[in-house]
Amino acid sequence: MSDERTRDGDDAVTQPEPWLRGPIEGIPPLLMPVAHALVMAREDVAAALETLEPDEVWARPGGAASAGFHGMHLAGSLDRLFTYARGEQLSEEQFAALARENSPADPPPNARELTQLVETTVEKALAQLRATNPDTLLEPREVGRQRLPSNVIGLLFHAAEHSMRHVGQVVTTAKVVRGLAGR
Repeated sequence: MSDERTRDGDDAVTQPEPWLRGPIEGIPPLLMPVAHALVMAREDVAAALETLEPDEVWARPGGAASAGFHGMHLAGSLDRLFTYARGEQLSEEQFAALARENSPADPPPNARELTQLVETTVEKALAQLRATNPDTLLEPREVGRQRLPSNVIGLLFHAAEHSMRHVGQVVTTAKVVRGLAGR
């Protein structure tokens, strides 16, 4: 890897991963790893979905969850975890969105719509990170109907790592689907 550019698996020149691009304006230093992970999630989902046909977005190769499901779940869980980090409980709208993750509309969202959903959710999360006072990171928070214990930084960190877990599923499923289509 050079100082300025990296190469992806197809040998195309790309920019360094977000964590190597420096600070993101307005993000507190202690929350920079969360922000970098979310920016990377947004970019990787867009790159993975951009060449998929609508039926490929929702294909379930070998019975696995579709790339579309993972994209919707990434956005939904990110929104829910950041809600808990604010000290709030979920709204009825968020519960409805959770139900739609498993049963999307007919027709289901296409790649562009899913990419936009992820982008919008990440931008909202970055705005929340900018507004988060680092002095609050250890404040207790409750999660879910059972009000399980966590804290602000635990929720923000989990949101980042959970998002990246689903990014991996989007990327892998997209590659499998393209392979099955002979592309």
